[in-house]
Amino acid sequence: MTQIILASSSETRKALLNRLHLDYLAISPDIDESAKPHETAEQLAQRLSYEKALKIANHHPDAIVIGSDQVAYLTESPQQFIGKPYTEQGAIAQLQQQSGKVLHFATGLSVQCINQQFEHTCVVPFQAKFRELSNNEIQRYVSLDQPLHCAGSFKGESLGISLFEWLKGDDYTALMGLPMIQLCSILRKLDIQIP
Repeated sequence: MTQIILASSSETRKALLNRLHLDYLAISPDIDESAKPHETAEQLAQRLSYEKALKIANHHPDAIVIGSDQVAYLTESPQQFIGKPYTEQGAIAQLQQQSGKVLHFATGLSVQCINQQFEHTCVVPFQAKFRELSNNEIQRYVSLDQPLHCAGSFKGESLGISLFEWLKGDDYTALMGLPMIQLCSILRKLDIQIP
């Protein structure tokens, strides 16, 4: 059976891929994730997911390699990408900035297998509208969920769901960083049985 490799060290992406009951390895691609001048969120997410998968695929040409990357931005500032806060203070500041606003996500996905001459890269969009959040709600949320390694400072699969008015998109898992509906469709093209 063909080896499957997730080009990521993200625990969230591993948890999502675990849903498929596939044997896989996770290898961090360790690439420069800096945006290029004038690159849109969609372009950046697509390029980084492609580069992550390609870096690992070059070392494992027989394997099916999955790369993914997510870029977030607010409607009013599409060139200002929102990253991971890393600290509680950073998470509080992000949520204060996002309160009452729509956060857009561009989640890139790239599946590559060099020996099969296969490459499929796409971007799955998703939107999340925050409620008007009080400072007490924000501080309580950050303390309870510790979303310090999540772009936008929330965990949609956890208590973070309570922060929103609505979510919009074709694939809820794109919000969490790995678009599973698209991934399943691509893996089936490579004769991976799901389910």
